[in-house]
Amino acid sequence: MKRALVLGGGGFIGSHLVKRLKSEGFWVRAVDLKRPGYSSSAADDFIVGDLCDLAVCTKALEGGFDEVYQLAADMGGAGYIFTGEHDADVMHNSAQINLNVLHLAAKGGIGRIFYSSSACIYPEHNQLDPNNPNCSEDSAYPAAPDSEYGWEKLFSERLYLSYARNYGLTVRVARFHNIFGPEGAWNNGREKSPAALCRKIAETPEGGEIEIWGDGQQTRSFLYIDECLDGVLRFTRGSWEGPVNIGSEEMVSINDFAKKIMGIAGALFIIGTIPLITIVNASADNLVYIFLAQTLLAVGVGGYFGPLPALMVEAYPTKIRNSAISATTNISGPIFGGTAPLVVTFLINATGSNMVPAYYLTAGAVLALIALIKIKADYEV
Repeated sequence: MKRALVLGGGGFIGSHLVKRLKSEGFWVRAVDLKRPGYSSSAADDFIVGDLCDLAVCTKALEGGFDEVYQLAADMGGAGYIFTGEHDADVMHNSAQINLNVLHLAAKGGIGRIFYSSSACIYPEHNQLDPNNPNCSEDSAYPAAPDSEYGWEKLFSERLYLSYARNYGLTVRVARFHNIFGPEGAWNNGREKSPAALCRKIAETPEGGEIEIWGDGQQTRSFLYIDECLDGVLRFTRGSWEGPVNIGSEEMVSINDFAKKIMGIAGALFIIGTIPLITIVNASADNLVYIFLAQTLLAVGVGGYFGPLPALMVEAYPTKIRNSAISATTNISGPIFGGTAPLVVTFLINATGSNMVPAYYLTAGAVLALIALIKIKADYEV
């Protein structure tokens, strides 16, 4: 009898995958922090444990498996991912699980491993135009995910492919695009947008306001769980390692998606928005300020506590002077009436070719202040 291991088997996709594998005649072991929340698991063996713990992971992989499905991750919906409050846990826990799994798999006894990545790895700017979204597999780089969750997924994609090259593992990497269906989370803060929007519309009195993350123009695609499992199994047993998208080609903005649900419910609501206030989502202008401020302050501190390497001392004045003058003139001029550009230009030009730490520190502080004021203004609009 063939053996399959489903890591994250207590979750939405994992519990459905266990049922599908059992229907195909597999002996199935599932591992998760908890059992499925809405029905009993169909697994032959269910281990309740934290895969961040190498001992738990070792126990999970005991006996060898023809197919391993790695779905386990520290994840959730927008309310969990985009606040920034869970970033460290999301990155540490998910990365640790993948490091443990691959470390053990490299020792042998594993046929092939499927790794579930996410559409969150795609650059945010590729998805802002609802009429021309771009989530093709080759658009992932240059990388600019909109959350630390996306960055960790991108790192782990490369981790799996690296183990495939260096240790001969057979891996398959796929990017899920908003999977929905029965028995998905809907009220614990980790639910995805289909369930979250349905819950908000069901709980809000007609004519009231429902809140969505972002401005609502961001586009997403949605795929039903059964179709997702079809894609996972065909891809895992095929010859291409990926990465490949598993999702629908039909894109919809979150605003339009909410309106579709309202139509089904036969009720109208006001759509309110929650800004995504994270450094990742700062505008390009603000990122220029932040970068220049960090650089100027670093050079200033280095001047006091250095000495800096001679090459840095010689190269930085010209490069930083030109960049800072250009940035402050083009960006902050219209906002601050020309005062900030003049101050920064004077301070940087005053250094000439000499290392004067005080000027760099002052200029860096000015730019940092501009960045803070500008970012604050952006989110008060």
